[in-house]
Amino acid sequence: MNKKTEKPLPRWLLLVVGVCLVVQFAGLGAWQVSRGLEKRATQLAYKDESEFAPWQDDMAIRPDQRLSVTGSYDDQHQFLLANIIVDSRFGYYVITPLIIDDDVPALLVNRGWIQKTGAEVDVSKLDLAGEMLTVRGRVGSLPNADKQRRRSTHPSLEEMSVTLGRKVQPFVLLMDHQEPHGFVRHWVATEFGPGKHFGYAVQWFAMGAVLSALLIWNFRKTRRLAQ
Repeated sequence: MNKKTEKPLPRWLLLVVGVCLVVQFAGLGAWQVSRGLEKRATQLAYKDESEFAPWQDDMAIRPDQRLSVTGSYDDQHQFLLANIIVDSRFGYYVITPLIIDDDVPALLVNRGWIQKTGAEVDVSKLDLAGEMLTVRGRVGSLPNADKQRRRSTHPSLEEMSVTLGRKVQPFVLLMDHQEPHGFVRHWVATEFGPGKHFGYAVQWFAMGAVLSALLIWNFRKTRRLAQ
């Protein structure tokens, strides 16, 4: 019996698939450029913004926004987030609740980083007066989950809320570096910068260019053979 030979795919189908891939690569590259420009604008706003907006409960906020909040610290219920590395040194973030009003969820303030110097932390260095004051800072969040273990090594906002026995705001205030009662603070804009997006865009455009060159070469070769 004669074996049936499989027919090769028609050349026009390969061309259509190739063109679709080129269009997709170009679209992905354009999207990465757009994201890079957005990140660049965010970084410029992060550096240039100088005003602190007075914060009120339930007001609309955005990441990295500058806010000023009035309340009193609850230094009896502070959190120390361990294993925070700054300049290759281990230490803690000091998270202190700021009480705005009895019926308003507490705002967790990240007062900065302290170095780990022994088995225990001298908590007397964290004490604060319970007087009313205004704290300035940026809208932020708790440290990210451990990327290798795929789980958080620090308590979540929900777990902190349970410990405090009261609700907390859905964000953390990163205390401004000029504010008193803080520690080492060097906040940066969230997520990676525009450079990576532009780098990914170059890769997508390069793949599209290479595939386009191959399609043009194959098309010209096919025309020569057909003549």
